[in-house]
Amino acid sequence: MLNIIIFGAPGSGKGTQSDLIIKEYGVEHISTGDVLRSEIKNGTALGKTAATYINDGKLVPDSLIIDMLASVLDAKGKDIKGVIFDGFPRTIPQAEALNTMLAERGEEVSTVIGLEVDDDELIKRIIARGQTSGRADDNEETAKKRLETYCSQTLPLKEFYKKAGKYAMIQGMGSIESIFGDIKKAIDAIK
Repeated sequence: MLNIIIFGAPGSGKGTQSDLIIKEYGVEHISTGDVLRSEIKNGTALGKTAATYINDGKLVPDSLIIDMLASVLDAKGKDIKGVIFDGFPRTIPQAEALNTMLAERGEEVSTVIGLEVDDDELIKRIIARGQTSGRADDNEETAKKRLETYCSQTLPLKEFYKKAGKYAMIQGMGSIESIFGDIKKAIDAIK
């Protein structure tokens, strides 16, 4: 299986590029953000708990994310071409848990696509997305908090995956097509 992690700060284009990867490679998509927003919208216990963290620009606790991910992954079945993980892992303990979870299924992370975008551009993108998506967490104040959280808690994953030889740095500024061209080169290099 082709198991891809798409990695980058909020607003870096993970969702957009994930859609293109899915079309090109036929992998399944697991977006923790989408699943969490659905849980919040539906008022589930997980959703209510997650909302308090997300609205403060903080990460949802590992135990909630890991349990949710295992359930979603298992529901996909064993006959899939692969999975793109969007928004997970976000911490080194989550990355270690993902490695364990995949190893239990005879799998491993194939590559980590790291979308790198300047902070000023990220904030502009998040605010613009909020104006069209209606997402309550897409405003300047929360965007800045999310970037601070990303830098302190998630950015260390870059070194974690570099050491594992899995990290592919992709310049996330430019046209969607040129960014995707660089992503395809990175994925095709490991196939």
